[in-house]
Amino acid sequence: MLGIENFPEYEVPGARKVQFYPYESNGGSVVAIAGEDFAVIGADTRLSSGYSIHTRTQNKLFRLSDKTVLASTGCWCDTLALTSLVKVRMQMYKDQHQKNMSTPAVAQMLSILMYNRRFFPYYVSNVLAGLDQNGKGVVYSYDPIGHCEMTTYRAGGSAGPLLQPVLDNQIGQKNMLNVDPEPVKMEKAISIIKDTFISATERDIYTGDSVIINIITKDGIKEETLHLRKD
Repeated sequence: MLGIENFPEYEVPGARKVQFYPYESNGGSVVAIAGEDFAVIGADTRLSSGYSIHTRTQNKLFRLSDKTVLASTGCWCDTLALTSLVKVRMQMYKDQHQKNMSTPAVAQMLSILMYNRRFFPYYVSNVLAGLDQNGKGVVYSYDPIGHCEMTTYRAGGSAGPLLQPVLDNQIGQKNMLNVDPEPVKMEKAISIIKDTFISATERDIYTGDSVIINIITKDGIKEETLHLRKD
């Protein structure tokens, strides 16, 4: 691509060249695990830029309904813009149809909203967890332009590359011999999420302080908090 450096005759003496980069990563990590009749999703509470910590108590889990929770990290202003738009669209759906949007419908809508911004994408890492129409736990993960993948476990955010191999081994039972696959239980899922965040905090400076965990069942959403190291 041709720049001003290729045309020195057009340079203006004393002019200052300013780069336009609208994105800022504010860190944070998310983990979600789905079971037969539940889904567990957690996110840390640290919001930072570089080596500066803006807040240690920012909740990154957004309850969209009593069966759907969205975890979003990355550029915090983009996170707020996207989640507020999702909530508006869900309220419009409820006003029109007199019922809440199901988790698979929310997942599809979120994918469309992100794809609409593909030429100037939201700088966020999204993981959606909840129960489908049959009460089965589901997890959806996204790339920045809205590609959606349904799975049973996923990690994202700044420590995602550190957390995903742990989930692959403990939940997906990959690289394990003589192991019979069995459905993950809720207590094990919660314990694994806590362990992965404790591990990530030791290795990623953008993850820490606390982790908020939402446990989604047919009876509603329960919340747990685990304190992590704060340095």
